[in-house]
Amino acid sequence: MRYVTNLPYETKEEEHVTIPMSDGVRLSAHIWRPTSSDQEPVPAVLEYIPYRKRDLTAVRDSIHHPYLAGHGYACVRVDLRGTGDSEGVLRDEYLEREQADAEEILAWLAEQPWCDGGTGMMGISWGAFAALQVAARRPPSLKAIAIASFTDDRHADDMHYMGGALLSDNLAEAGTMFAYGTCPPDPAVVGERWREMWHERLENTEPWVLEWLRHQRRDDYWRHASVCEDYTSVRCPVLASSGWADGYSNAVTRLLGNLDVPRKGLIGPWSHKFPHLGEPGPAIGYLQELVRWWDHWLKGVDNGVMDGPMLQAWMQDSVPPSTSYEERPGRWVGEPHWPSPHIRPETHPLTRHTIGPAQDATAAPSEGGAAMTVRSPLSVGQFAGKWASYNAPPDLPYDQREEDGGSLVFDSEPLTEPVEILGSPSVELDLSVSEPVALVAARLSDVSPDGAATRVSYGILNLTRRDSTESPEPLEPGRRYRATIPLNGVAQAFPPGHRIRLSLSTSYWPLAWPAPKPALLSVHEHSSTLTLPVRPLDEPDEVPSSPFGEPEGTPPLAMTQVTPPEERWDVKRDLIDYRSELDIVKDRGTVRFEDIGLEAGRRAHERYTVVADDFTSVGGETTWTMRFRRDDWDVKVVTHTRLTCDETDFFVDATLDAYEADRRVFSRTWNETVPRDLL
Repeated sequence: MRYVTNLPYETKEEEHVTIPMSDGVRLSAHIWRPTSSDQEPVPAVLEYIPYRKRDLTAVRDSIHHPYLAGHGYACVRVDLRGTGDSEGVLRDEYLEREQADAEEILAWLAEQPWCDGGTGMMGISWGAFAALQVAARRPPSLKAIAIASFTDDRHADDMHYMGGALLSDNLAEAGTMFAYGTCPPDPAVVGERWREMWHERLENTEPWVLEWLRHQRRDDYWRHASVCEDYTSVRCPVLASSGWADGYSNAVTRLLGNLDVPRKGLIGPWSHKFPHLGEPGPAIGYLQELVRWWDHWLKGVDNGVMDGPMLQAWMQDSVPPSTSYEERPGRWVGEPHWPSPHIRPETHPLTRHTIGPAQDATAAPSEGGAAMTVRSPLSVGQFAGKWASYNAPPDLPYDQREEDGGSLVFDSEPLTEPVEILGSPSVELDLSVSEPVALVAARLSDVSPDGAATRVSYGILNLTRRDSTESPEPLEPGRRYRATIPLNGVAQAFPPGHRIRLSLSTSYWPLAWPAPKPALLSVHEHSSTLTLPVRPLDEPDEVPSSPFGEPEGTPPLAMTQVTPPEERWDVKRDLIDYRSELDIVKDRGTVRFEDIGLEAGRRAHERYTVVADDFTSVGGETTWTMRFRRDDWDVKVVTHTRLTCDETDFFVDATLDAYEADRRVFSRTWNETVPRDLL
């Protein structure tokens, strides 16, 4: 990244500004803005997240907010209610109160003498969710949003219930927020009230996984703040981006296809990162794109920002399987609209372990054909990687050959010419199962001539939700059903000599929680199909070979690494007691923020276990340790959540412990049972 200091506007910053809410709670904001805005008001751009602006996001914030401020914007970074230095309690994600707070913040910004009355919202992940959800509420000052790594569907396309199946990231992310939501504010900011504010958070927080498990169907809990329920609610322009390695690779194209506002889409090879910090690379000059976006929609500059293709996507070249990549080779391609007139769906029948030649997509599938069967061991999925990659520790899927050993596998013939796909593949199965509750995981892989298999995309379906995630129904063992499994969107090139592989399994642990019992899946050939979104090779790329500038930002905040970080991703198998374990450590070490004399440490430890093929032996646990120190102020929060099950219930056991100077000052334990609902 290129760090720049010579910007068009001289800037000033206010580190802690309180914004009053209508119920008396005060939220904490960090504001960067042009010095000249005292006399010449500018538009304001809000980033609104729960991840602690004073310390844990301070380095990232220092790269992009001063940069945007230096281009003529008041950039405002606000801690959500109950996080960082804001008052109150954060009880769950995306609640009505959170969005009402955001509307009040925007109204407050629009009234400030340094703001010209126009606002925008930006962010990644939670910040992007917040921007999209608030846009759907149409606050009068909000003129545009720029969002990265988000979804418009909280139930089916977040880390909760992919295809109606419970994701392990449901537990992992709940553990993250259990820790972040119980950390104290900084006494240097809030004064002597810090302990009172901290204990209010400790006493009023419960493990979020409990609430998420209480809503296993798509109900009003998930419909709330899911913009897909009413796309017409969004009336402002949207710049949407994500990455193919992220868990949120689908919402960009859905927004492009369903919104009726000025919109642009950008999908790179990235994991869960901003595009200017994108890993795997290449990262791009995203902040320059944001300046152009805000200049047009907040300042009325006629700069051609809406010219060119609606969607720009990184067409990934074939690569060997790896759990991490520094760069993904490929090229940028553009589509004028979405759905694209260039994309041609090709439907291939599944015959005896073969992906057949493309057939007329409008033709009815032939009936009959022999049944192919699989009952997957619980080891299938140990090399699946994370639902949403952060590329640290290395968390992408590894060589799929071992996974394929427990799967039903269909291969194409070796390709005689390149094939490129852009969009969401899908699998339609004519199937039967031996149990009333079962899931199917479908994986699409690029198989090289030496046999190495790189997963390209995947999808999961809880078959009890094949027709409805609102009203699931148990399966009748032995009865034939038709079920469609959408796979995650992707742009992928398959070279000549390679094969395209579809793999089907009845387990995918620990990425997805398995069914209560092992199920035998029968797939009927000829009447089961794979559909690929093929982008013909003769279509123009519609974009220059290098459409984006070099990543740049302002110099990052000074920080010293006091103790080293640790990253670990271990797969273990004991062939005596047949216990398998995935052990993940993401320890940021301890860092010192030189400007405020604060040391902060974060350590997350996840463990997922299973014994042999006992589907009721699966368990997941997540432990977080958060520590903050300055002079004689030394506080620590330790959270632990464990999720286990039997055939009828989930069991949540959790602890929350808080310490001052290593003396425990708060402790609470939860032991809860939540019934399984066809899951």
